Amino acid sequence: MAEHIRIGDVAPRVHYVADGVRTDFPFPFPIFAPEDLEIRVGAVVQTAGVSIAGAGASEGGHAILSAPPPAGATVTLRRRVRIARVTDYQDNGLLRARTLNDELDRIVAAQQESRDEIATALRQDPSEAGGHLFLPLKPVRANRLLGFDSNGDAVTFPRESGLLTAPYPGAVPRTAEDKLSERLSARAFGATGNGTTDDGPALQAAMNAAAASGRTLLIGEGTHRTLQPLTLPGAAVGLEMRGRILYAGPAGQPALTIGDGGAIRNANKLLTGLTVTRATQSDWSNESDIGLVLRNLDASQVEIREVTGFTIGIRTMGDGRGFEDTTLVLGRIVNNRIGLDVHAATAAAWNTSVRYYGGHFAVGSTLHTDKDRFGIRLSAAPGAYVAHNRHVFDAPDFELNAEGKPIAGIPFLCEVNSRAVVARAMRMEGCSGPVARHTAGAQDHLYEVAWASQAYLVEIEHAATATRLGGTVRATHQAGAHREAREILSIPNLRAAAIRWNATETGFERLASLSSNVMGTPVTVADFTFPALDAFGLTPRGVVLTGGRAIGAVVDTRLCKEFALALDADSPRLMVMTFDANMNLLTDAGGQLVLASGQSVLWNAAARWW
Repeated sequence: MAEHIRIGDVAPRVHYVADGVRTDFPFPFPIFAPEDLEIRVGAVVQTAGVSIAGAGASEGGHAILSAPPPAGATVTLRRRVRIARVTDYQDNGLLRARTLNDELDRIVAAQQESRDEIATALRQDPSEAGGHLFLPLKPVRANRLLGFDSNGDAVTFPRESGLLTAPYPGAVPRTAEDKLSERLSARAFGATGNGTTDDGPALQAAMNAAAASGRTLLIGEGTHRTLQPLTLPGAAVGLEMRGRILYAGPAGQPALTIGDGGAIRNANKLLTGLTVTRATQSDWSNESDIGLVLRNLDASQVEIREVTGFTIGIRTMGDGRGFEDTTLVLGRIVNNRIGLDVHAATAAAWNTSVRYYGGHFAVGSTLHTDKDRFGIRLSAAPGAYVAHNRHVFDAPDFELNAEGKPIAGIPFLCEVNSRAVVARAMRMEGCSGPVARHTAGAQDHLYEVAWASQAYLVEIEHAATATRLGGTVRATHQAGAHREAREILSIPNLRAAAIRWNATETGFERLASLSSNVMGTPVTVADFTFPALDAFGLTPRGVVLTGGRAIGAVVDTRLCKEFALALDADSPRLMVMTFDANMNLLTDAGGQLVLASGQSVLWNAAARWW
């Protein structure tokens, strides 16, 4: 060196965060030779592809990398002087100032490096005197915890010893092992949440541990990619998700199943933040392609943040035992052919008495534009329980992107004999006209539509396979004055409706005298009615009918979507006959069917009535 360097009071270390472009990294401290500079990218020491300028300069220099480090990586430059004597002074020899200065500079540089390392080490405060902070020998510290005794000295103790106490009055000492297992986290089993690593084995191991220990599992922040379907057994108390599960496994299988099947009751569970998305969008062809399956839950609380990209987003299932008395809070249910499937899998299972809050059921405008889509379906496997009852939905939002397209985009699809299904304050954006499609014996349904974009002509669509009516649509968005129940005919009291034409003839207001035993081949309304209202006897107990006579009413039901039939008497016999606009009798030929709210009506071919 032409001149000895000056060692100022400068820390022998500097850090940078790479931006993916920069290759030149300056260092503000002096070095004696290029090999005195250690360069790390992350934790890896760089030994190639590096050039160093400024060795021997008091103000430092530059480290130039041949390729820029990845963006976000930490770049560390630090001085690491070789600790060695490089000169030797001879007796009676020359003591040159430059040689002595160089040696002193190296000593000072080494001391700065030592101070830098000590500053980041665990050490005793200068105000404290004495103490023993030596690390115990390996045989003593193996498989033990390092801590401090009552004097503050370093000591090891068994993991099962009760030496940890919370700093609050009344706190009970607990073992470190018990404290560490207080919260069961998927990260403890190797789950990374980085979105690329296959976290499936780690997640399943964590779920099995939650079941074995009867604890709640935490799946932390991040995207946990899995190549395998996952199951949280029913013995686990619950699941808390702060991140998401990204399913990249085989199609035709549920991504995440929670709860045991069979006769096991999965009760009192707390499931929060459930988020399951599919790595690639389902083609909607396989109904076994399900995002989230909840089995046999009872008296549980479930909060679902998002389920996206499956044929069926969520399935609540009675499987050997029922799904009941549970509350679900729903978030984004997006790009699934069926958002929520309320399902029964066996005859011994049921799906009843469930409360649902919220839910944004949506399908993208360009997704599967040739396929029907539904927000919520009530369904059952062949031979399974079909009387789903008391399902209450509060403020669901349906944005199904089917308006003006030759496909169905309907909020509710009822394929079972469901009862007491209530949907309140619904929103229908870009859906088809019907608020629901009923294909079986559904009855006692109430759909309250708070807002609809499809001209507000919402109704219930009954398929040819429907065997019952029994739904009410309450449209509150720009709806005209109306009554939910319009009375076509009501005779609450036969005696009060009786009229007397003369001393021998008695009839009824708004009622007709009908024949219950018609001869020949009658085909019109006139063939079944008498021209006079006679031969009815009034008694204190009611009305006496003569043979072949019946009391009835002829009403116009052409504008009725559905109607209710009721008769209150001793051993009532209810008969219904239907006629077309020309008053011709309609039979069951051609698949014609009489449907009435809450009624099962069968065709009697010999008598020609239902």
